Amino acid sequence: MDILVSGSMAYDRIMDFEGKFSDHILPDQLDNINVSFTVNSLTENFGGTAGNIAYSLSLLGEKPRILATIGQDYHRYFEWLKQIGVAIDDIRVVEEELTAGAYITSDTRNNQITGFNPGAMKQQSGFDFGGINPKDCLAIVAPGNLGDMTDYTAEYEKRGIFSIFDPGQSLPAWEPAALAKCISQSKMLVCNDYEMEMICNSTGKSREQVAETVETTVVTKGSDGCELLTASGTVVIPVVPAADAVDPTGAGDAFRGGLIKGIVEGRSIERAVQMGNVAGHYAVRKWGTQQHSFTMAEFNAVLEQHFGS
Repeated sequence: MDILVSGSMAYDRIMDFEGKFSDHILPDQLDNINVSFTVNSLTENFGGTAGNIAYSLSLLGEKPRILATIGQDYHRYFEWLKQIGVAIDDIRVVEEELTAGAYITSDTRNNQITGFNPGAMKQQSGFDFGGINPKDCLAIVAPGNLGDMTDYTAEYEKRGIFSIFDPGQSLPAWEPAALAKCISQSKMLVCNDYEMEMICNSTGKSREQVAETVETTVVTKGSDGCELLTASGTVVIPVVPAADAVDPTGAGDAFRGGLIKGIVEGRSIERAVQMGNVAGHYAVRKWGTQQHSFTMAEFNAVLEQHFGS
């Protein structure tokens, strides 16, 4: 099966702040913020939503196709993708730009502040759907170039391809009508709890009304697990505990990899969400993105331990 993963390719620069952001932000000065955080460390990792999701899918034995752009500094990332068995053929190189860069700072409460330079992501990836069999294809539209997100969502609906819409960090850039349309054109909406509130505020709809426009909605809620909303009602799926959790960066993308793996295997949506939680469990135990690893035997053992066979 073709798994099409559109979104961003980026180099993530991840920093660790030994404190709480809230201790340094004055509530009565929110319109005049001027803060500086001294961090303990900085690491650079391969990242971007498309790259991260593809990485976890590769750990799960899949061969995803990345629909994204990358900049003139692509060489290290391409070598890494080749090393983990992910094809580079569908990634468009934009020679006049640098690869997108995310600058992520996490505090001791796992709150994050991120600055993002889109770089090559400002241009569309221009994927050719000519050789795609819609009956043997699944797609996820993750945060990336807005033109790609809009066009691919419409293309998937037109071709009858099962698609997951994951607006994530792109939400502030959306016009309400365009956002609502992309959600309704998809088979599944995936977002975290805060992002769902942003969607509701943008579209003027309640959570229930948003969920009514798409077959399945998955809302991740950190340590509180996930809510799975369908026409049958709402199911709460617990998180897989990780006592040694160190960094939430990339956990959401890992979750999406596990979720997609479950859908591709024909599992129930509830089981697929459970698989997403297991993948996220591995991600939070490592600093940065694309740093976690597991064998399928290890993955399945955790899945059965926490959710049964």
